[in-house]
Amino acid sequence: MTEHAPTGRPPTGRPPTERRGPRRVVPRRPGPGVIAGRAVACCLSLTVLGTSGFAWYTTNQLNAVNRSRALDEARKDAPAHLDSSVNILLIGLDSRKNMDGTDLPKEFVQDELHAGSSEIGGYNTNSLIVLHIPPSGKAQAVSIPRDDWVQTYGADGRMHKIKEAYGYAKEAAEEKLRAKGLNGAELEQQSREAGRSATIQTVQKLLDIPIDHFAEVNLIGFYDIAKALEPIPVCLNNAVDDPIVSRITDSKGNVIRPGGGTGLELPAGVSQLNAAQALSFVRQRHNLTNGDLDRTHRQQAFIASVEYKLKQEGVIGDLGKMQDLLDVVKKDVVIDDQWQILDFVQQAPNLTGGNVEFNTLPIDKFATIGGQEVNQVDPVKLRRIVKQLFGQPVDADPAATPATSTTSGPTPSPSEAAADATVDVLNGSPVSGAAGEESKALAALGYRAGKVGTADSRPRTTTVKYGTGAQDAAQQIAARYGATATASTAIAPGHVQVLLGADHATTDTADTTTTVTTGDPTAPARPTPTATLQMQGPPVKAGGVPCVD
Repeated sequence: MTEHAPTGRPPTGRPPTERRGPRRVVPRRPGPGVIAGRAVACCLSLTVLGTSGFAWYTTNQLNAVNRSRALDEARKDAPAHLDSSVNILLIGLDSRKNMDGTDLPKEFVQDELHAGSSEIGGYNTNSLIVLHIPPSGKAQAVSIPRDDWVQTYGADGRMHKIKEAYGYAKEAAEEKLRAKGLNGAELEQQSREAGRSATIQTVQKLLDIPIDHFAEVNLIGFYDIAKALEPIPVCLNNAVDDPIVSRITDSKGNVIRPGGGTGLELPAGVSQLNAAQALSFVRQRHNLTNGDLDRTHRQQAFIASVEYKLKQEGVIGDLGKMQDLLDVVKKDVVIDDQWQILDFVQQAPNLTGGNVEFNTLPIDKFATIGGQEVNQVDPVKLRRIVKQLFGQPVDADPAATPATSTTSGPTPSPSEAAADATVDVLNGSPVSGAAGEESKALAALGYRAGKVGTADSRPRTTTVKYGTGAQDAAQQIAARYGATATASTAIAPGHVQVLLGADHATTDTADTTTTVTTGDPTAPARPTPTATLQMQGPPVKAGGVPCVD
């Protein structure tokens, strides 16, 4: 559903100009379902990882979960697999509806969750995450910011915020299905199938990766899971106070001041949350430095904490402790009809022991398009990042083009050869050794390695400058960081200078995300050149209770 503040930017105190979404979507603060898909799918994965006998029991229990054929259309033109890895799309649906389309109880939505009216029926996917499980080594998870402005598929085929692909497709399907005489629960079920299919196709096309399975949960599912697992440990770097602010309108119903706030009050350090507090923890975006982007890290940290709790308290493998969680999964989760849970058990043992890392895909800039405040992204750059992170050759993307790119600078095709230049790398970031690692990564892409050193300054963003004759290489390299290449007489002819700024984060070094208690410290590092990938903030690592803002 539409929001009161744009993704990733701090609240401004003024109502946004964002266009309203499909039918029944009204501007209210997001529901707790923003993280539901992530938590449930992780729980789903972990619940079936136990001894063979227990795995057999949980497999039979989970076979009763709601099944969907929404992957059928996406599979027709999915990119080819390069290995036996598995990609799972986790969907958190922001809807205050039951599976049959009826409203959730008013008392539950308003009084327990403080999440607005139960009559609000938006179908935005406010949580989208791809979980990549390789044949061996560390599993990777990438979050897609919900306001990314992308080409959507499965409905009108236009540019929209990625979270809206579901709602537009569902609305279009409803009109056709009503004309055929469908109504009630059957109408809700079939139109949701169209929404799921559109979301899967949009993500698959955006990242140019095949989606093998998916799991979807909405608001009530997240609450039920949190209720079954409470208390849940979380850790904050700083104390939070997010008071509820009432929505104020004039006599004509125009919003003067949008509502907001979750009512969450927590001290710095570790806290034990009940279900209602857990919902507030994952949906807070006001009073956070980076708004929605900080909330994304909250959501990732919550998943890591749930995984840690399940493992540490012996929930996995304990039939009695598992029963409530299994009942929730069967009632509230929707998964594809091809997902064989027993096969998944055998294929994904590397999900245990905290061997999962969460990253958030980067945005290029904030913009206003058609009255909406959106995140502009470069699909070509996102595909490069995802392929590198997933350990796949970047050159395996020959069909990708910058047709839907929204960046202003030149963007090379992923298969374009590196232009001739010597690249000097200076480290102005807080990450020790980043310049050397980045120099190696650029050399692996075909550029000549130049000088490596420490910068005299500490810039906030990474910059790229070039000397005479190195413009082509500089523009290619700048696209890697979402920067603009600039000419400089201070740079030697034929050279490009990369000055790493504070925005340069790595996936395998220490950062502002800390861990209170770790799981397996000997988990093998992923042998790919991903150490210097640009992400939206630091990674969140499973295996303990990560501290976040």
